[in-house]
Amino acid sequence: MKRIAALVLLACLTAQVHAIDPFIASDIRIDGLQRISAGTVFTYLPVEKGDSVTTERAQQAVRALYKTGFFTDVQIGRQGSILVITVKERPAISKIQIKGNKDLKEEDLLKGLKDIGLSEGEPFDRLSLDRVTQELTRQYYNRGKYNVSVKPSVINLDRNRVELSINIAEGKVAKIKSIDIVGNKTFSEKEIRSDFESDTTNWTSWYSRDDQYSREKLTGDLEKLNSYYLDRGYIDFNVDSTEVTISPDKREMYLTAALSEGDIYKVSDVKLSGTLVLSEDEMRKLIAFKPGDVFSREKIQKSSEAMTAVLANIGYAFAQVTPIPTPDKDKREVGINFFVNPGKRVYVRHVNFKGNTRTQDEVVRREMRQLEGAWYSQAAIDRSKIRLQRLGYFKKVDLTTPRVAGADDQVDILVTV
Repeated sequence: MKRIAALVLLACLTAQVHAIDPFIASDIRIDGLQRISAGTVFTYLPVEKGDSVTTERAQQAVRALYKTGFFTDVQIGRQGSILVITVKERPAISKIQIKGNKDLKEEDLLKGLKDIGLSEGEPFDRLSLDRVTQELTRQYYNRGKYNVSVKPSVINLDRNRVELSINIAEGKVAKIKSIDIVGNKTFSEKEIRSDFESDTTNWTSWYSRDDQYSREKLTGDLEKLNSYYLDRGYIDFNVDSTEVTISPDKREMYLTAALSEGDIYKVSDVKLSGTLVLSEDEMRKLIAFKPGDVFSREKIQKSSEAMTAVLANIGYAFAQVTPIPTPDKDKREVGINFFVNPGKRVYVRHVNFKGNTRTQDEVVRREMRQLEGAWYSQAAIDRSKIRLQRLGYFKKVDLTTPRVAGADDQVDILVTV
């Protein structure tokens, strides 16, 4: 169907240009413009003043202008040696009005429409009405509302403008009727699902709404399932398939996940490589596991974060500690290598304050534990934030550390209150 539509469109574009005798365009005139400037048209036009205009070049010009999406009609003609291009602009979207939405905020719906090219002030294509329905329906499906009805309509206004009115009947969220885990042998389904956001209807569902299906919740639960096994040594764990079935009335959901557990792996050895600005003994004290322990992704991540935090407290603001696992499937073991890249040691150039209208600058500045000209310390920055919050002057305190342009060993601290 799409191929047929494309061929029809191409035929229409070609039909607009009759065979013309080649000539040199002494000038180019654009007729029919209302909102779009001639300069904008010339930007897209593949023909310039002084060029030779042939039937083929004219067809290229028509296709280029149609491709912009600004016009519903483009015709090529000539007046003596002047190339005359007559266009009909698409109407502009003056306003997008959404009614009936309760579960999703209007700004979220409008953002989705903007992502597909529909926003106030943009040219309107009537063929895009189907895309409106598809996009908004997609957003509601992600929230588990499969009974949603989206009805867009167009109101023609003066000066070649339109108003897009969208009426939404959200319907009720589909409830989870059952959740089945297939393939688990070591752990019970109750243990596996203990941290799931999704659940079947229970006595707390009226408050937690855990029985309301959404694609985002399902994705999050599958990630928790993956973490559950990886934190217990099952490196080869895999979710083989997921199946979501909806009842004919679109009110009940049935979820099934098939998994393969694999075998338990243990840590064979732990190495540190890269640039160690602290002694290896000091760094090893921050590792939360040892050879012989069951592999745990959580412990590896915490160890990496602990080493990164210590480096950040002695000036290495952009340090990276990357764990590199090397599994041995035959022995069911994993070697872990922490690669340390401290980067350059960084010091704080300036501490700047923004938004303080409640007290003197020196009052807030004396609460700063991170000083100008000193080595960067994440712990000092965190303490500074706590002290500023305890002053009681500000509802919110944010500290950011932008890099200094042209210097890879300096940052500023911007305190926004």
